[in-house]
Amino acid sequence: MSWTTMRLKHVARVGYGLGQPPELSDTGIPILRATNINRGKFSSRGLIFATKSDLPLERAPLLGEGEILVVRSGAYTGDSALVTREWVGSAPGYDLRVSPMAAYSPFIAYCLLGATTLDQIDLAKSRAAQPHLNADDLGDVRIPLPDVVEQRRIADFLDAAIAKVDALAAHRRSQSAALGEVELSQIGEHLGGFDATGSRIGTGWGWLPSLPSGWGVGPVYAYFHVELGKMLNAARASSESRLPYLRNANVHWYEVGTEDMASMAFDEDERIRYGVRAGDLLVCEGGAGVAEAAVWDGRFSPCFYQKSLHRVRATKDLPVEWLMYWLRYAKAAGVFEADGNLATIPHLTGEQLAEYRIPIPPDSRRRVAELKSLVASIRNAQAALDAANALLAERRQALITAAVTGQIDVTTAGGVAA
Repeated sequence: MSWTTMRLKHVARVGYGLGQPPELSDTGIPILRATNINRGKFSSRGLIFATKSDLPLERAPLLGEGEILVVRSGAYTGDSALVTREWVGSAPGYDLRVSPMAAYSPFIAYCLLGATTLDQIDLAKSRAAQPHLNADDLGDVRIPLPDVVEQRRIADFLDAAIAKVDALAAHRRSQSAALGEVELSQIGEHLGGFDATGSRIGTGWGWLPSLPSGWGVGPVYAYFHVELGKMLNAARASSESRLPYLRNANVHWYEVGTEDMASMAFDEDERIRYGVRAGDLLVCEGGAGVAEAAVWDGRFSPCFYQKSLHRVRATKDLPVEWLMYWLRYAKAAGVFEADGNLATIPHLTGEQLAEYRIPIPPDSRRRVAELKSLVASIRNAQAALDAANALLAERRQALITAAVTGQIDVTTAGGVAA
């Protein structure tokens, strides 16, 4: 069987989607953007719409079956997805549009997902300061081509094989999500003291409606000191006497990452006020991660924190981890969304955090210890599932690459091992 190598522009039209965003509506024609593209498939997550009359159809016609959209810029530049029957009639968004003419569309779509093609795309997109790909760059990409009969055979083989891989990956994601539900359920059980016997009292909170009658309820400020971090100063960020500080990008549930830390200068007074020490709870003040919290383990010193974080220190015999688990459960219940304006970036101010009323059990340390062990076990299991899916993604890519470059004979290839 003979294969040839051709530039993409010789077997497909390569152009652009919408140039300018149209006026959006709640319903109408779906607009497929980079956020809807993920490793060969479209998703409806974050889908936006426009009425047909507001779209420049003469310049950017609606998508037909077999066309391909390729992400033009940003972190996922080069990712692509094939327009299947489900997405026919959608608008092409703001990315690159590939319309195969002299090749089988699904085969071309798989070629664009193979490592050989993606390596060329990576080289092209890296020429700009920010990842970027234009139609000429994409059109110049070289792809291997067998005859059309073999293209169909390869695409059909990959459709079946990749469906198995994706189903397994989806199953593992479902398992991880189920573990997350177990985590929240157990946190709720401990926060509500549902293992305790005896009478209970109502709280007036729909998401945690009752507590054991022997428990207390009090404001955060009665048990913890809450302090917002230091405002970033551009001049100090370029000072020669810079010290490392944590920001909200470093803090996620139960974890503080220090791989990507920023630095700026702190004077003597600020070093006392904005220093963090082992056992401090750090809480994200705003953004998508609002209320996410983790305990600093003191892995190095000195270390400081910026204004996007609250530092919480215990002032009484109530562990900061108890507040961390309360934040985890409260956020999942939508407590902080209900208290804010959803049209703006969510924020949890120090005043708001300090005023929240939380359950005060007599055995908080025992409960924290049990939750710590449980959450660690769940997180370890989720990490194992994530690692397995990462390996599966590598095998998925290797399989696609081998098939579209003729490294395997798909007529004799076996199934995909789980």
